[in-house]
Amino acid sequence: MTIVSSSKPDEILAVAVRSEMDAAAIYNGLRGRVKNEVLLQKLQFLADEEMRHKAILERLFADKFPGETLRVPQADAGPAENVPVDEATSVMDLFKLAMKKEKQAEDYYKESKKSITDARSQKILDYLSRVERSHYFMLKSEIELLEKFPEYFDVEAFHIGQDLFHVGP
Repeated sequence: MTIVSSSKPDEILAVAVRSEMDAAAIYNGLRGRVKNEVLLQKLQFLADEEMRHKAILERLFADKFPGETLRVPQADAGPAENVPVDEATSVMDLFKLAMKKEKQAEDYYKESKKSITDARSQKILDYLSRVERSHYFMLKSEIELLEKFPEYFDVEAFHIGQDLFHVGP
């Protein structure tokens, strides 16, 4: 989903919740395509983080708008922005999409903070922006590994040391 800016606090939170849901879905989808144990743990961590962010945003909405219903937008149906389910999409492309989503979320939280007037909400959006930035760099690191070692994701345990040196006679 392309994140579209809104100036209404309730809409800002609703779009943010959708963004977190979509990000978690990407990470869970990637988990189905990856065999590497360490990478699986990282993807689980990222999916869990996004669901924690969703819960934070839902609590913030409930506090700011008691008795109102959070109207989370549907995911876009457009190509490339929707959570990919096509098996033809490479793992590398999925990682790049996830990295793009993290950057979009970081920017969205930074921009949305300007439309929110209460300090608590601004702090939460600032926190989320910073966490999304850390996710971006985590993914960037994984992409660099995938570029250097394309088989990295497709083996349960990747023992790079065995390929770098020989010990013995």
